[in-house]
Amino acid sequence: MLNVRLGWGQSASSHLIWAGRAYFVFTMRTPVGTRHCKTSCNKKEQQPHPLLTCYRMHQKSIKFRLGYEISFICIINKKVSWELRKTLKGFDLEVKTMTVIIDRSKLPGLHEQLDGLPNFSGWEREVLEVVQRQQPVFLPTANIRLDDLQAAFAVALHMHQPAIPAGHDGQLISNLQYMFEHPYEGDNHDAEPFANCYKRMGDIIPDQVNQGLNPRVMLDYSGTLLWGLRQMGRGDILDNLKRITCDPRYQPYVEWLGTMWGHAVAPSTPIPDLKLHILAWQHHFAAIFGWDALARVKGFSPPEMALPNHPDTLYEYVKALKECGYRWLLVQEHSVETPSGQGLGYKHVPHRLVARNSRGETLAITALIKTQGSDTKLVAQMQPFYEAKTLSRQTLGKTSVPPLVTQIGDGENGGVMMNEFPPAFWKAWQEMKQSGGGTRGVVGLTGTEYLELIEAAGCSPESYPACQPVGQHLLWQRVPSGKLTPGAVEDAIKQLSREKPNFKMEGSSWTNDRSWVKGYENVLTPMAQLSALFHQVVDPLVNNASLTQQPRYRRALLYNLLLESSDFRYWGQGRWTDFAREIFRRGENVLRSEY
Repeated sequence: MLNVRLGWGQSASSHLIWAGRAYFVFTMRTPVGTRHCKTSCNKKEQQPHPLLTCYRMHQKSIKFRLGYEISFICIINKKVSWELRKTLKGFDLEVKTMTVIIDRSKLPGLHEQLDGLPNFSGWEREVLEVVQRQQPVFLPTANIRLDDLQAAFAVALHMHQPAIPAGHDGQLISNLQYMFEHPYEGDNHDAEPFANCYKRMGDIIPDQVNQGLNPRVMLDYSGTLLWGLRQMGRGDILDNLKRITCDPRYQPYVEWLGTMWGHAVAPSTPIPDLKLHILAWQHHFAAIFGWDALARVKGFSPPEMALPNHPDTLYEYVKALKECGYRWLLVQEHSVETPSGQGLGYKHVPHRLVARNSRGETLAITALIKTQGSDTKLVAQMQPFYEAKTLSRQTLGKTSVPPLVTQIGDGENGGVMMNEFPPAFWKAWQEMKQSGGGTRGVVGLTGTEYLELIEAAGCSPESYPACQPVGQHLLWQRVPSGKLTPGAVEDAIKQLSREKPNFKMEGSSWTNDRSWVKGYENVLTPMAQLSALFHQVVDPLVNNASLTQQPRYRRALLYNLLLESSDFRYWGQGRWTDFAREIFRRGENVLRSEY
């Protein structure tokens, strides 16, 4: 990939570049006066892309005025270059940014399933190549100007169903399928309403856009849910999601967030498996929605909003996220503290999550702070919009920015979310259109869109206020930076645990009243054993380039990731821990009999 930034005042007509066949995305500002630009070429084989759109003030034409920022996309090669140069000559369009995205034709087409298993391994090199590209995602098509905003909000919908060995003859099936097949057990009668929740944003967003609204939503679907939907023949749900993920008319209004494929709780997941979950979700997502869609996934949503606070686990977690191309993650406000051990001050600006390990190595990643608790009514009733209306602009570094109220909630659980969310979602965007056209005052944004806007205005991630997981201030007081060693850190943790009953290194999540460790030794022990066996058997074979494309590898990986799901602890002892034991047995059998 070639990413070129041209300064203000540089003429596009003198800076045409080609790199074989490539997609060029220009963001420009026009000079004084009104101009018209014709984007056509005479020769058929030159394949022009006549997508020249002005997004300001609801203009949908190729007429530009002073100060308007516009974007257009074209396909360019050597044959087109001269014609495009001639087209732009005389307009002296000042280039703000130009991004070049390499042709994806060399990337393999991925099947969604292979041998009945999710396609979540085998092309890791290609996945990492795609996700590491750093071109802007939303900035080229943004229809909102930062200077016009008082405040903003972002809402995310979390969707998940585990895979369980509860089908015919113990087949692995989605829990959603089990609900359909056993409607009289518990709340299983909600199976169809749940399925509708997984599908409905694919209808709501296009309807709102086509009515002139300016909606935004972030989506977080676990890998097991996406696989289960295909398994049970609900391609209608996936097709609806593809509509808002891949169609350029609706894609700018929707941001997908990455997550752990098997809905694992990061603090208690074996460290070598953190990247396996992260990469498996990206691989599977590309197989369903395509490489271009994967390239746009830059935010991460941790299952259960879990954040490790053990220094080494946190460091490896952040390292894996950055290696997999993520720019930011959601963080629960009570799971972090300032470097001095205090609660966060102003929560509605981006923070810099600092990860320092027991050897003194440091990494950082941008964190957007999810405020308040886990009540799904916060999203279902669009509380972030109404809270944002009470806020005003803040100074971040030397830049004035609108604050961002960020919330995530289960997208299907509870009557409020199932029934009250759609009308509340409609009402909020209609109100925004009436008060500011949907582009001024208080607006909705996605996380990556917000960060791209404020960073284009001059903010830098290095200048965001720092935070760290709760409990680390006490730890670093006991182990000064000059004396950091793994042994010293472990000794300090043991000492603090004896002295302070509330001190713990098992991480935080969306709730303070639940431990993902205590009382679940009968799940965590087999989980650790299966992970250790997986790496003992598989890691020596990594030099085999075809290893991760082998069916036996996918089977072993599947059971390893499934066993680490939070569901086998969240629902308590009994049926769910029995499921965990069976998954462990099958995974162990694959590793011992097929290798």
